[in-house]
Amino acid sequence: MPTQLMQKTIPLSLYVHIPWCVQKCPYCDFNSHQMKGGIPENEYIGHVLDDLEKDLPSITHQGQVREVSTIFIGGGTPSLLSVEGMHRLMQGIAQRVPLAKNAEVTMEANPGTVEAERFAGFKEAGINRISIGVQSFQTEHLKRLGRIHDDQQAVTAIELARTLNLRSFNTDLMHGLPEQNLDNALSDLQRSISLNAPHISWYQLTIEPNTLFYSKPPELPDDDVLWDIQQRGQQLLQANAYEQYEISAYSLAGQQCQHNLNYWRFGDYLGIGCGAHGKVTNMHSGVITRTEKVKHPKGYMNLSTPYLYKTHAVARNELAFEFFMNRFRLLEPCPKEDYERLTGYGLSVTEQAQLTGAVNKGLLDETLTHWQVSEQGRRYLNSLLSEFV
Repeated sequence: MPTQLMQKTIPLSLYVHIPWCVQKCPYCDFNSHQMKGGIPENEYIGHVLDDLEKDLPSITHQGQVREVSTIFIGGGTPSLLSVEGMHRLMQGIAQRVPLAKNAEVTMEANPGTVEAERFAGFKEAGINRISIGVQSFQTEHLKRLGRIHDDQQAVTAIELARTLNLRSFNTDLMHGLPEQNLDNALSDLQRSISLNAPHISWYQLTIEPNTLFYSKPPELPDDDVLWDIQQRGQQLLQANAYEQYEISAYSLAGQQCQHNLNYWRFGDYLGIGCGAHGKVTNMHSGVITRTEKVKHPKGYMNLSTPYLYKTHAVARNELAFEFFMNRFRLLEPCPKEDYERLTGYGLSVTEQAQLTGAVNKGLLDETLTHWQVSEQGRRYLNSLLSEFV
């Protein structure tokens, strides 16, 4: 049995999935579906709120629904919702779960003209952080990625987000794109920096199964170019006061994404909406359960079937990998006490030996109170995580 959990220190987040896009991008392996004749907005929001209602027992402890500290509305393209729909969604959530006083509420958005025009209305609905899917500011790369916006629409969306005085906003950028070189990769970063984005998610394009790029692979930059892009890009970001706090996330001081930090710190999160994933700790038994909702919108909105597709109780021998797989994505030191506090167990002899092995290989630094991924460990993160398999 797990030890007594320090219950008040396990934060809870809420993820809401909106599955529709105008069109499917060739690199995307997320649960997204091309719109055909519009979004069944009212019907879907009703189901999402019903989904939340059915999940309330899993986040209720001693008769009280646990407080939600962050909300992330992802997709798909959540900015395709109407302002009225977003108001209904946010009001419905607030009626069912208590929100922290300063809760961060993020919505993913495309920088298309129509969606950007709704930003002010989304703010009124309760959105205080917008993540703008720019990917690139260069026309040829946007076309190769299947994006439907152009560079000027991206700039306009960013400038609008800045004028709204939101809690924060993020620009999503990709590198390692087809036929990309060092100069135009750095140009994308510099453009985002010059537009004063307080947070930049900058990640390398990877070819995933079940995508168009997987069946028809584009020609990507070679490893030497990719390494140069990564090194020079990090130097550029650092020179402009952006701190790397996660593998692909950089922010100005105090602008980290709190929702994603909760993921990587092994906090709890409830996932609602089709295909949404969740991780919730039972505060009485200490059992950690991972959940997945029905993936396809038609199946999800079929009243004759449950929203929940499958659950998995994380076994004792899976906890070390689960914990460190998340925690070691962060560059900040990890307090050793967090392992027992968040998993309910102390380290076994085998798990302690695995950590010692990672330290001896130079992948991990260790003090009496903390672990921290080393510079070598950041470069070879998969090797570090393989220590716990």
